[in-house]
Amino acid sequence: MTDKPILQPGPSHPITITANPARVVVSVGGKVVADSQRVLTLREASYPPVQYVPIADVDRSLLERTDTATYCPFKGDASYYTVTVDGKQSVDAVWFYESPYPAVAEIKDHVAFYPDRVDSIVEQPAT
Repeated sequence: MTDKPILQPGPSHPITITANPARVVVSVGGKVVADSQRVLTLREASYPPVQYVPIADVDRSLLERTDTATYCPFKGDASYYTVTVDGKQSVDAVWFYESPYPAVAEIKDHVAFYPDRVDSIVEQPAT
């Protein structure tokens, strides 16, 4: 049993997930960390949209899981990765939900990047 609240998206706190038709490329330290045409865009209430990239489209050799954990009552428990490129680390630059709540189940096996902890998150027209 958990003491964490579980909230449902609704009119006062909407969450939508849509396929992003663009190619999304994420770079850190001048190296491409993620490159995908299968990205999901999550829009939550008044927050900026977040691009969720399939973990299969991420260079996992650059990721190291950390002990950092946070909780969102709408999405669940989040875990984090640090990105290391050429010995330089971008700490907790990536987050993901291993077991997202049913309302956002689509983001399972996807990761998101903090824009201020990576060099760039670029959306390009799909090829």
